[in-house]
Amino acid sequence: MAIDPRHLKPSELVRLLNSTPLGEVTNERQLYRDRQRAGFRIGDGRHLDLIRYAAWLAWERHNPKPAQPTESYEQHKDRAARRSAELSAAGRDIGELPAIADPNRRSRAATNFLFFCEAYFPQSFHLAWSDDHRKVLRKIEQAVLHGGLFAMAMPRGSGKTTICECACIWSVLNGHREFVCLIGSDEGHAMDMLESIKTELDANELLLADYPEVCHAIQALDGIANRCNGQLYQSERTHIGWTAKYIVLPTLRPKSWSGDESLAEMVRTDGRALASGAIIKVAGITGRIRGMKFKRPDGKSVRPSLVVLERHFTRVEKISFTWHYGKVWMIP
Repeated sequence: MAIDPRHLKPSELVRLLNSTPLGEVTNERQLYRDRQRAGFRIGDGRHLDLIRYAAWLAWERHNPKPAQPTESYEQHKDRAARRSAELSAAGRDIGELPAIADPNRRSRAATNFLFFCEAYFPQSFHLAWSDDHRKVLRKIEQAVLHGGLFAMAMPRGSGKTTICECACIWSVLNGHREFVCLIGSDEGHAMDMLESIKTELDANELLLADYPEVCHAIQALDGIANRCNGQLYQSERTHIGWTAKYIVLPTLRPKSWSGDESLAEMVRTDGRALASGAIIKVAGITGRIRGMKFKRPDGKSVRPSLVVLERHFTRVEKISFTWHYGKVWMIP
């Protein structure tokens, strides 16, 4: 059967070229690379034109590409270092912030602690509030927004620990307090409460929907605290902190928030989010409480502006308090 040299399959072309007295001059791999470089100039994708292929080879041989400028070893190292730095920065950047799902819900929750608990923690507060609960929530709201000092005693199972944890979250997310100190009956209890707060900030989808400037950066850590030091947003460090005894919320300037009138109340005058650099720190009642302070990335030293003492009395402590101060409520 006659062979059409202008309409050959790749395998036929290889066999034809290797059938000359010169022996093997090409193979399917070399032909594949040539086809990728030449494109449709030597065939239609499935068949090849031997004459056009030979013309292309002649052109490639007599019109070589200009030689690439040689680079020294130092230049090669610098180029590799720049590329590595760019890849590293791209991997550490948290990317664009998701849009706020419900700005109206967030605005209402910013000054209404009861609504904040109901809107963002429906699994924790699924029962109806009692009058005593409402009274306690109003007192907490007053203390956070305007200052104050009060003590509350509630029986076991009434939600006092959960309310205290949510109060800490509410006060820092909405920019009411920049340094919150949560004190437990001992260091272990305090660290357990902080772990509960961290779980809410990391896994609560409702908080992520309305507070992306905080929760998105936290979720970007993927639970790996070592990523805090290198985390970036818009090529700037977030200075986030995520340890067993304290957390520092990310410092960032949400892109385009300042120009949106509906979101203007959610950023500071310097363009940073309200919760930027806020701290929640825990300690035991017998731990180091005096002299507590924290230096923020902007160089300002801050001290606790809100202290939440979530205290469980033991039987011995109850007797001691009763002896010195009269009868007290036993908080199991």
